[in-house]
Amino acid sequence: MNDILNQLSEMKSGKDLISELSVLPAYDDNIRSQSATTRLVALSDIYNIYIPSTMSVEIYSKLYLALLRSLHKKSSRNAQIQRNENYKYICQKEHNGILGGSDSFTITGSSGIGKSSAIKRAIHLIAAKGVIEMKNPYTKIIPCVVVQCPFDSSVKGLLLEILRKVDEILNSDYYTKALKNRVTTDMLIGCVSQVSLNHIGLLVVDEIQNVVNSKNGKSLVGMLTQLINNSGISIGMVGTPESNIFFEQAMQLARRSLGLQYGVVEYNQYFYDFCFTLFKYQYTKHKTDITDLIVQWLYEHSGGIISVVISLIHDAQEIAILNGKEKLNVETLNEAYKKRLTMLHGYIEPTITRKSQTSPQRQKADEYISSTEMVMDTEKVIANIVSAAKEKGVDVIDLLQEKIAVEVVRI
Repeated sequence: MNDILNQLSEMKSGKDLISELSVLPAYDDNIRSQSATTRLVALSDIYNIYIPSTMSVEIYSKLYLALLRSLHKKSSRNAQIQRNENYKYICQKEHNGILGGSDSFTITGSSGIGKSSAIKRAIHLIAAKGVIEMKNPYTKIIPCVVVQCPFDSSVKGLLLEILRKVDEILNSDYYTKALKNRVTTDMLIGCVSQVSLNHIGLLVVDEIQNVVNSKNGKSLVGMLTQLINNSGISIGMVGTPESNIFFEQAMQLARRSLGLQYGVVEYNQYFYDFCFTLFKYQYTKHKTDITDLIVQWLYEHSGGIISVVISLIHDAQEIAILNGKEKLNVETLNEAYKKRLTMLHGYIEPTITRKSQTSPQRQKADEYISSTEMVMDTEKVIANIVSAAKEKGVDVIDLLQEKIAVEVVRI
């Protein structure tokens, strides 16, 4: 076991962990003076940014400790006994699960909050030293294998995908042999159990919510349970909150799905810091400083979904470069929201109520704001309109809607 641990990256915590998990692409402010083509190509770096949250830290710790439990079993005497039992299973003879255990857990959360990215970064850090080599008995162990749950929850499809992933990393031929011999699902379970015991530390099954609406859902989860008992590996199931409903149906499913649950990001310091960092990556000719107003707008129009925030800032800059406005502000962000994120409006807009445009007290903002003032920064325009509305006793929202995009949020 000590030999295995020496080949595994040391578990990190605190500031060291945050630093290792973070991904901040190099950025040169001089890029804003380059050609439009150069800037548009460089703009894609925004999608590579990763800023760890509390969720990232918890997922890293969960995966690391699960891997340690799995590796510890591989060095036990029962592991060798289990290899013999798995061989009997492959030969369709009587067998028993020796290692056993309930080393499964779930990581569920809203789509787009960064679960898969957090898992990817955690695995990259955990498996930084690559494949582990055991000396007694000699074998190679892949720290983490990630597969996706088939859309139809096919048991055989998932088992074959596990073998294919192992072959891809170890340059073995388990997958080819399984196809060539046309093995049955039962024999395949024995084969994958043996391969997992010998070569896999931690198995992560993504998109587990596919089991919810599939008639094969319970069979697939049952197969994963059998895989745990026959191989002793830890299995993490990752999906959206709808998968929780599936696992709550029965006790035997619920006990296999204890784990981490997450919702959308709250409007807090992390969200502000995230937006602040993203705004450093500006590729338009004119630079804009982020304000509280912009952060609030981003939260309202993203619903607290991190991937939507990134898409908004990326597409707003792309639009600004293409139409010549060359500025990242609420106007270009609103244009990106209306033109590029149409399909997401139904999931985000329930928290937004647009004010009626037919108010009887509505008056033209131009009556109170001169044309010279209207070319000033948006914040100054807003301040002048608010001041004018107070003096005249009219609805400030109506005046604001004359010059900028305004949406009233129900709290």
